[in-house]
Amino acid sequence: MSFFISDALAEGAASQQGDPITAILFPLGLLALFYFFLIRPQGKRAKEKKAMVAALSKGDEVLTSGGILGKITKVSESFVALEISDSVTITVQKTSIGSLMPKGTMKEYSN
Repeated sequence: MSFFISDALAEGAASQQGDPITAILFPLGLLALFYFFLIRPQGKRAKEKKAMVAALSKGDEVLTSGGILGKITKVSESFVALEISDSVTITVQKTSIGSLMPKGTMKEYSN
């Protein structure tokens, strides 16, 4: 006899074991939800960003992840040269490019 739990309660807990299929389906359902709501969309965004970085070319107007707006003047394997103002050029990594901007964006914000 245990002082912390009665014998009747212990016997009741042992007889209330659920269906083993239900015990397996619940974690599998959670894994499926995580996959479709977290893992899959993140992989899709990463693939889109990789394709955008690979397609960068001279003359594109881009916004870096640091918030710098510039026009690409030179593209190398890992770096791009951005003209951010007249005769002001900086070199940044391709992976720091956050998004492509529509043509004419620099002229709109230069004034």
